[in-house]
Amino acid sequence: MSTIGVIAIGRNEGERLRRCLTSVVGRGMQVVYVDSGSTDGSVDLAGAMGAAVVELDLSIPFSAARARNEGFSRLMQLAPQAKFAQFVDGDCEIVEGWIGKAVRELELKPEAAAVCGRRRERHPEHSVYNRIADLEWNTPIGEAQSVGGDALFRVAAFQQVDGFDASVVAGEEPELCQRLREAGWKLYRIDAEMTLHDAATSYFRQWWKRSVRSGYGATDVATRFARGNNGLFVKQTRSTQVWVLFPVVVLLVFAFVWVPARAVKDAQTAWLAATIATLLVAFIWPMQVLKIALGQRRKRQAPWGDALAYGLLTMIGKFAFFRGASQYHRDRRAGKITRSIDYKATPQKTTIQGAGS
Repeated sequence: MSTIGVIAIGRNEGERLRRCLTSVVGRGMQVVYVDSGSTDGSVDLAGAMGAAVVELDLSIPFSAARARNEGFSRLMQLAPQAKFAQFVDGDCEIVEGWIGKAVRELELKPEAAAVCGRRRERHPEHSVYNRIADLEWNTPIGEAQSVGGDALFRVAAFQQVDGFDASVVAGEEPELCQRLREAGWKLYRIDAEMTLHDAATSYFRQWWKRSVRSGYGATDVATRFARGNNGLFVKQTRSTQVWVLFPVVVLLVFAFVWVPARAVKDAQTAWLAATIATLLVAFIWPMQVLKIALGQRRKRQAPWGDALAYGLLTMIGKFAFFRGASQYHRDRRAGKITRSIDYKATPQKTTIQGAGS
């Protein structure tokens, strides 16, 4: 275990952080916790539990990528012999036995830069948003394009590509994994339980803000790290533009046909334009929701209720994604890029009593 290190990152995770650190501290591995300006006692908690703590400089914009890189640098100082580095978000708990399985997988596959497993939501029963997140974590087993924020990396591979790009707002893992694949490495998801994630998303406004964050980060990556039409998030951003602008285009066409038709007393043409516009907006969107739901049923065996909710929220989420993309372009033109967009509830104070339990 001395060849394995753990880097946990967090900001105001409270009791979620306690669970995260409990799952890795005291198991023979060097554990580093990187804090991004918490105000809930997370720094004291992590130190009391035995983790090496890195507090990010508040004068430099936060990002998960920056936090992971600084955590990795500290790990190399404290445990230069480490061959594997497990990254984990502070709202996740590592499942017993995961790291051993992941290390064996990397040892069996010298071409593998990183492996991930099944990330699950801790409380899918608490909200539809948590259940949808749980569906999203259920990615195919085998060779993968990306491994996500919770994954075990081979130190040599991580160092070869200079780690994460600290300037990326969100989507830093796919961007890193793209560079790893281009360098000849492979990535895998194995059939093993990995982490329990606590999204703590109970309200629509939290989910909406998370979707805005995704749109901001995806647009950033698609803009700055494009690799042609198949580049990261390129198709996703284009799809969003089509589905968000579609109703606007329909209404504009309707206005340009219906208004002149009414002006010349052509009631039949006006009625036809109104009917076509109504049918397009009323039926094409619901059909897309159903198509997405059927895909979730087929690929992930999702229950009908969750599959339909996934389809509906995916389509509604395109407006939040579009808002995030628009915000990114405004910030880029102004030369000011946001690095952190929080969506969770305001934290409560975390105590350190019984930190070792």
